[in-house]
Amino acid sequence: MKDELQMQLNKREIKSYVLRDGRITPGQKRALGEQWAVYGLNIEDGILVDPFVMAQETVLEIGFGMGDSLFEMAKLHPDQNFIGVEVHRPGVGHLLQLAAGAELKNLRVYRADSKDVLDQCITDGSLDKIQIFFPDPWHKKKHNKRRLINDDFVKLLGRKLKSGAVLHIATDWAPYAEAISEVMQSWRTCEIPDRVETKYERRGLRLDHEVFDFAFENQS
Repeated sequence: MKDELQMQLNKREIKSYVLRDGRITPGQKRALGEQWAVYGLNIEDGILVDPFVMAQETVLEIGFGMGDSLFEMAKLHPDQNFIGVEVHRPGVGHLLQLAAGAELKNLRVYRADSKDVLDQCITDGSLDKIQIFFPDPWHKKKHNKRRLINDDFVKLLGRKLKSGAVLHIATDWAPYAEAISEVMQSWRTCEIPDRVETKYERRGLRLDHEVFDFAFENQS
């Protein structure tokens, strides 16, 4: 029985995040209730089909945190559609508040695990760009296995991107930057797209961390 239990534990997928919702404000909670029908996407609805008013380039952001930078990018680029994926309720609620206040038409949100969204909802070869900004570096060696950017995840991203589309990653943790370079060594580097400064980036800069931006072209 003990061996059987251990086998089950070993089969559990290692998550790249710890679900800590923290305190959600009344406004964030209200936005989740009132704006989800406008901006929310649900995994149980299956493959995503035409969620936007305009058919234009689609950008997927994984792990948008509180959503301020994703909101700014969506506002600055009305000629692009943005899909955000985040697991934490306060961040999702905050982004919905911002989006509703600006009456954005080019933003949709999943509150879910990015791997589940990619597997169950995103058609292969459908995305023009994927951006992952300042993912948790899991800096302790024993936690490195939790890092989001790994061989299997990158293969999944490659399947969802169009040929010639861009994967844009940023981190302020030098050892993670080295690991990303190693994982992505078979991809062709390309010009780094413009982006909005994030909350985690500002925190890293205050701590005198160097910021590493990577951009890779999908060739699959």
